[in-house]
Amino acid sequence: MGLLGLLRRKPFERTGFELYTTTVSAARAPALFEHHAIPDTLEGRFDAIALHVALLVHRLRHDADARGAPLAQAVFDAMFADMDISLREMGVGDMSIGKRVKRMWEAFHGRARAYEAALDQPGHASLEDVLVRNIWSGQAPEGAAALLAARVRALSAGLRRQRLDDLARGQVSYDMGAA
Repeated sequence: MGLLGLLRRKPFERTGFELYTTTVSAARAPALFEHHAIPDTLEGRFDAIALHVALLVHRLRHDADARGAPLAQAVFDAMFADMDISLREMGVGDMSIGKRVKRMWEAFHGRARAYEAALDQPGHASLEDVLVRNIWSGQAPEGAAALLAARVRALSAGLRRQRLDDLARGQVSYDMGAA
């Protein structure tokens, strides 16, 4: 491979960052914190981003097109590159960055697997349980879990309707009516 091989960009690296940036914007929508009662805290914002990234990664990983899996990996890589940068900007010391990113990766991985399993179940009950556990640490405001579960299912369906060709160009929509 040689030195030049180390300098080569990963497939879909730029596209992964484009998809991730749009996903973060969707996860920062004020309605999520005001109307859907996601806590407007550092942890709540991480949970909102993790939820949206998990939905996108799930969509990409399950596409029959061979580009789906590397696109999913590129989004994941972009997320954790951003988390590393964010921690540094918040003043976290270099010696603890790796441990903190690892804990965030484990939290994301657990959440993503739980969301995926819940989305595979009919109805909202399983998804609501997972949302209550992850978003609200076991105690959701009245009606919030059902409302957020409906939104998550609509977002997941909207992502499934989007063409992989568009996603591979870095174009994703979190408009619940997206075609």
